[in-house]
Amino acid sequence: MATLAPAASRDDGAHPQTHARAGAPRLQIVDLVRGLAIAGVVIFHLVWDLELTGLALQGANSNPWWILFGRSLATSFMFLVGVSLVLAHPNGVRWKAFGKRIAMIGLAALVITVATYFTFPQAFIFFGILHAIVFASLLGALLLPLPALLLTLAGTVIVIAPELYAADMFNSRWLAWIGFSTISPPSNDLVPVFPWVGVTLLGMGVTKAALAKSWDRTLSRFSGTSPLSRAFTFMGRHSLAIYLLHQPVLLGLLIPLGNLLR
Repeated sequence: MATLAPAASRDDGAHPQTHARAGAPRLQIVDLVRGLAIAGVVIFHLVWDLELTGLALQGANSNPWWILFGRSLATSFMFLVGVSLVLAHPNGVRWKAFGKRIAMIGLAALVITVATYFTFPQAFIFFGILHAIVFASLLGALLLPLPALLLTLAGTVIVIAPELYAADMFNSRWLAWIGFSTISPPSNDLVPVFPWVGVTLLGMGVTKAALAKSWDRTLSRFSGTSPLSRAFTFMGRHSLAIYLLHQPVLLGLLIPLGNLLR
């Protein structure tokens, strides 16, 4: 789960932007928050892998608090997509750069789908966090001209809609990605449009409201200088690479270890 694209000096909105306005200082705090989130993803998947390989007690991944932790990570990333779009495009969407980054994330999402189809065919990822980020980024770019209030209202409606309506017709993989299923099909990572894209719109609305009060100038003063802060900032700037590589690395280490200890 995660947005997850490498940071750049000029962003396109597909991931948390670190420049609030043209010529503004880099918002290191955005990189730091994204780094904390991707670190959480690695920990979350490590526990999942330990249970999968029999190296940990079964049941940890079904613990309600652990499930809540995973959802909080998804919320963080989807919210930061909205932050990104507003900060990256103060004068209108730069479609060329935006399109290149979205294509890259879309390709990564396709790779995840294909890889998990052959690895976990019964629960492959057909609409995970990367797929949701692509959808949310495209919709967010189209809605970017809207004022903060309308974005916040739209986001709120999308977030609460699945609590008000669901139908069996959405239970298949062909339609479950929308978010109105009564029973979701098995998947190792399902992040449907409703409610998660609403979180991105909320991020956009909050960011627009914050910029109207010049909060970005206050946030730009943050500069974490401790080794830990620098480490998380580095991870935030390379979150897509970490997201794509950490599971193959973890499973490549844990599966042989699990087989050895059996």
